[in-house]
Amino acid sequence: MEGITKRFGDVVANDDVDLSLAKGSIHALLGENGSGKTTLMSVLYGLYEKNAGTIHIDGEPRTFDSPRDAMDAGVGMIHQHFQLVETMTVLQNIILGHEPSSNGLVDTAAAREDIEEICSRYDFSVDRVLDTKVQDLDLGARQRVEIVKSLYRGADILILDEPTAVLTPQEVEELLDVMAELAAAGHSLIFITHKLGEALDAADEITVLRDGQAIGTVDAGDTSEEELARMMVGREVQFDRPPRDPPEGDPVLDVEGLHVRGSRGLEQVSGVDVSVREGEILGIAGVQGNGQTELVEALTGLRDVDAGSVRFNGKEITDTNRRQRIDAGIAYIPEDRTTEGLVQDYTLVRNALLGNQTVEPFVDNGMIDWEAVRGHAEEIIREYDVQPPNEDAEAKSLSGGNQQKFIVGREIKHDPDLMVASHPTRGVDIGSIEFIHDRLLELREAGMGIVVVSSKLDEIQKLSDRIAVMYEGEFMDTVDPEATTEEELGMLMAGHDADGPEGAPSGGVQS
Repeated sequence: MEGITKRFGDVVANDDVDLSLAKGSIHALLGENGSGKTTLMSVLYGLYEKNAGTIHIDGEPRTFDSPRDAMDAGVGMIHQHFQLVETMTVLQNIILGHEPSSNGLVDTAAAREDIEEICSRYDFSVDRVLDTKVQDLDLGARQRVEIVKSLYRGADILILDEPTAVLTPQEVEELLDVMAELAAAGHSLIFITHKLGEALDAADEITVLRDGQAIGTVDAGDTSEEELARMMVGREVQFDRPPRDPPEGDPVLDVEGLHVRGSRGLEQVSGVDVSVREGEILGIAGVQGNGQTELVEALTGLRDVDAGSVRFNGKEITDTNRRQRIDAGIAYIPEDRTTEGLVQDYTLVRNALLGNQTVEPFVDNGMIDWEAVRGHAEEIIREYDVQPPNEDAEAKSLSGGNQQKFIVGREIKHDPDLMVASHPTRGVDIGSIEFIHDRLLELREAGMGIVVVSSKLDEIQKLSDRIAVMYEGEFMDTVDPEATTEEELGMLMAGHDADGPEGAPSGGVQS
């Protein structure tokens, strides 16, 4: 791709961008949210028509007016949000629009044979679930279906758009192995990401975009996270754990013997004890699905408790609801900003009101004071560098990082004593990650108690004063982040003692 420019009205999404992909290689396209990565690949895939520039494949100039044109030229794209029909089977999804026929009928047997050959060649397990509906598959399996679908359609060039955004650490490792196998077999991959470590682990070359421009291309083996971060954001980025004094405040949160059931009626939290002090960050690590979500919902008043007690600032709050806990001083950054943190079709003004619908100065004699709410939204936007700085913009028009910064600002503005932050930087670029981390550390220094739940070990180790590792509804152990390695944390997350065999959970997390 040479000199690619793509405009949307007055906005230049790609500005004279060059990108070269070698056969049998993995090329990472790295950049913050909104830097133009997906737009550039959408031009290559025929979703957008370029305003300027040329595309050559195997030395031949190509112009794609649609994704079908791109697929005919051997270009496939696996989107961040999977393009699968959930009520159809895996086989039906793979062949949809490319069904082989015999005597005017769909030749399912021929399709099945071709798909099984692809799965055998790349050691996929998709052939075992060909008759399963997509809605019954986990996210990792759905992604493998998307890859098989592209290979079935003859893709030599595979574009993967943020493929690890919704995967567990184990699924990420499996995906990177699959990518390496595909490259070794002669396929060429473009890997869109904003995660530095994954780009370094997976790619042969890395091109960095910033504000729609290509900042440079480097060999993955000759660069570092620090250099890539400078290229991405245009300045130095702090990676190391900042020095801090141990917390000495009074307990803000005391939880004893907590038992919580999940949505299917099964126990997901089993006898957990937690204590968090003023000026302390307790990190809760674990693979998604081991009870973290139910624990967080119980702490924030979104889920009933079966047994046990929750005390906040010395008062029993076990049976109080979310509204009462907001009023008491418990703020919450939810794990899914799109469905739990914001109403996507609301403006930022209306989203700024969420959680404040009953409090002064936003409500006067039962009526909402929209001028006060607007001023509140403007304040959040200004202090938390939300882009674009337009309080009348709908939430869905913002990048993920800017949505998250708005939520963080809104929750901090509640002036809480306890912040519960669930996956606070999931799907967020490095600049926004640094910003959110800095705000959480500032809150800690100001004396707030904080609970951070994350599956990202580097985040947990950077932020936490103590780390509790959750496995199958219990805490395996509580460890000092400065004295614990990622490998030891990984063992605990898998249900093993750091010293070796699978161990009995310790159950308690105390100061």
